[in-house]
Amino acid sequence: MQMLTLPLAWTPRSAHHICMAPPRATVSVAAPPLMKKRKTHSMPPEKQEIFKSLEGWASQQVLPLLKPVEQSWQPQNFVPDSSLPFHDFMDQVKALQDTTKELPDEYFVVLVGDMITEEALPTYQTVMNNLDGVRDDYGTSPSPWAVWNRAWSAEENRHGDLLKTYLYLSGRVDMKMIEKTIHYLIAAGMDAGMENNPYLGFVYTSVQERATFIAHGNTARLAKEGGDPVLARICGTIAADEKRHENAYSRIVEKLLEVDPTGAMVAIGDMMQKKITMPAHLMYDGEDPRLLEHYSAVSQRMGVYTVSDYVDILEFLIRRWRLEKIDGLTADGERAQDFVCGLPHRIRKFQERAEKRARKMKPHGVKFSWIFNKKVLL
Repeated sequence: MQMLTLPLAWTPRSAHHICMAPPRATVSVAAPPLMKKRKTHSMPPEKQEIFKSLEGWASQQVLPLLKPVEQSWQPQNFVPDSSLPFHDFMDQVKALQDTTKELPDEYFVVLVGDMITEEALPTYQTVMNNLDGVRDDYGTSPSPWAVWNRAWSAEENRHGDLLKTYLYLSGRVDMKMIEKTIHYLIAAGMDAGMENNPYLGFVYTSVQERATFIAHGNTARLAKEGGDPVLARICGTIAADEKRHENAYSRIVEKLLEVDPTGAMVAIGDMMQKKITMPAHLMYDGEDPRLLEHYSAVSQRMGVYTVSDYVDILEFLIRRWRLEKIDGLTADGERAQDFVCGLPHRIRKFQERAEKRARKMKPHGVKFSWIFNKKVLL
């Protein structure tokens, strides 16, 4: 799971995985950045009954999208087998390193950033478990909402593990700086504006999971073109997981639009107006206070995740949820409907103007600690 804010001064060199803005301040464990005051517990208490009434539906329509453990892939399926005799194991490691030689440094910047985002999973599970009406009150709740969150986390947990192991064995990255970035990120948390509200939470994850599916799919394509079929398979396998997860969260929003059309529509409008913030929007390595902005610019330039991808996601979800066709809304619902359905066109017009300005800017390089302070063109 990962992602682009469209700041007012957006340019193609300052955007990435859905909705990101540069960090507001240098992130540190001792002094986290100041965040603006957020609303909490914004869902009216009576609406918790909606999620209680949907437990049977969730058991039948959401939980089947999980895979049993015995049928699931594990990181060991893709990396050198450490149980082999030493020389055989080292031969596999050497073969892995040989296949990474042709991949450019900027590819590793994007892959590392994606991996670090996946590694902040403890934050994401905590945030999702704080949503009213769907939380796991005592850690082993049989509620389908709680079962989903725990099992979803277990499936997601493999993504960071696999990518980090591969990157470690590749020899192309500075693992100490990467681990420091992960440490900073988990300690800093995230501020996605969900307000402990499952309506907002499931809209957010619908967008994020589709964005992650696209990003990992593109890293798979680039790895294949760069001559690394194993890494291509790794990224493609992770993308397939994200696609299943996207389907689950999108089904939940579809159901909410059916049982509470105005409530769901207003939530979609609210989240889109806030802009979907990347889970790793507080990314920091202890050196570069604009790390997220720089990483995002590389991802945009390489075509791993772009503003066009974000708009495509909005258009896809508008079609999937048939937002233009929903009727019987209150005045608030209709305003949200008009805003959301008109948003893709407005962003594309904004993007066209920004790209014209960007073409006049002189490209410049930035050093990334993740790749031993090598400079990468933005």
